[in-house]
Amino acid sequence: MEFAMRFRRADSAAKVNDRFWHEVEGKPLDQVRKIQELRLIEQMAYLKANSPFYQGKFAEAGVDFDEIRTIDDLQKLPFTYKTEIRESLAAQPPFGRHRAAPMHDIIQMQASSGTTGSPSYVALTESDAEMWHEMTARCFFANGVRPGDMVLHAFSLAKGFVGGIPVMQGLQYMGAIDVPVGADGGADRLLRACADTRPRCIVGAPNFVVHLAERAEEILGIPATELGVERVIVGGEPGGGIPAIRAKIEKLWGAKCTEMLGGTDLGVTYWAECEEQSGMHMVNMDYIITELLDPDTGAIIPWKDGAKGEMIYTAIGRRASPLMRFRSGDFIEVLGTTCSCGRTGPKIRCTGRTDDMLIVRGANVFPSAINSIVNEMIPETNGVMRVVADFEGHTTQQALKIIIERGPGRNPDGDAALKKKIEERLRDALVFKADVRIVNPDTFEKPGAAKVAFTLRKYPDLP
Repeated sequence: MEFAMRFRRADSAAKVNDRFWHEVEGKPLDQVRKIQELRLIEQMAYLKANSPFYQGKFAEAGVDFDEIRTIDDLQKLPFTYKTEIRESLAAQPPFGRHRAAPMHDIIQMQASSGTTGSPSYVALTESDAEMWHEMTARCFFANGVRPGDMVLHAFSLAKGFVGGIPVMQGLQYMGAIDVPVGADGGADRLLRACADTRPRCIVGAPNFVVHLAERAEEILGIPATELGVERVIVGGEPGGGIPAIRAKIEKLWGAKCTEMLGGTDLGVTYWAECEEQSGMHMVNMDYIITELLDPDTGAIIPWKDGAKGEMIYTAIGRRASPLMRFRSGDFIEVLGTTCSCGRTGPKIRCTGRTDDMLIVRGANVFPSAINSIVNEMIPETNGVMRVVADFEGHTTQQALKIIIERGPGRNPDGDAALKKKIEERLRDALVFKADVRIVNPDTFEKPGAAKVAFTLRKYPDLP
């Protein structure tokens, strides 16, 4: 596939009233599958010629590249794990043994947030970079951004994070105007830029956009609802799909909130929620093949309403940092397979990450699920919580320690009753025993440029 690198797609302005950014988003799935399988065959030929990393993996598994002709054939291949990618990066810095394009073809690099260790560095050729822009544009278009919109950039712009420069590039490519302050600039600069430029949209992490709105009156003298924002697009951490947090964002900004999901390994964002707000569609099926893995049985399961599993990704068309059957760690639930918007990609909600999951007396517990329940109990709580996993590994036979901030203005005399109420709610909803401690509002640092980490590995010093 040939690309001519450019800042803005030539026909972007003409798309402002289109139903989709790209017609593939609404194609019947049998037609999409044909496109995927043609590109899969091309990708296999490319890796056979250019990837010593996958040549070795496939040989060890006893599989030949030429055997992989269909999506079902992918099940013959071994998974690619994050640990393998980290080992590859350490063995051959900066882009690892899995780099499959010559260094002189690489024009850009990105880094993961490094929340589970050292950052992973991802290389992009010219065609890879434009593919990222195209995928990002499709997502933002589904989320409600349109060519010509001003978009306040409230993700971090530092540290090579994909929420930084690549988000700006994707917005620019689709004909929108990025207001490039970034979460690193702080609430004051962001809010003043918002007042000056009156953006139609904001993109940022859910907890941080809540914090921004809560600071608006103090900094600007007016509530966030008077800043003219119509769409708040969130991602990067759990929250956008939690009803209580979404409702809080919409009330504070007076705007509709939609969610997106992506990651450095595959792109900026590749799942996006449409106007219906009923789950995130896969809008990039011609660039990414997604399988759904039942982590308990190891079986690949169909994309049906109610299905739950871990997403497995295969990049088709990637050159510099390709991935085959990559175990994402994202655990999702399928919310639907049809939508009134006309997009044919399945709709999902990410319920947590498999590497965040804790096992409490045999029960699987995602910190994001605890956060959802705590947010449902606003204003008794203020929605801020931390799980303390002060034990080896991810398994404990003890009650799980959870620290929760009480709601503003609430009397500490009610802490014992609130503790009991929360513990009962968690036991009934998530089937595990919790040991809750109630603390003052603002015990934990307010959200900023970094993602909010729900899990602490040691008990903090608290008053």
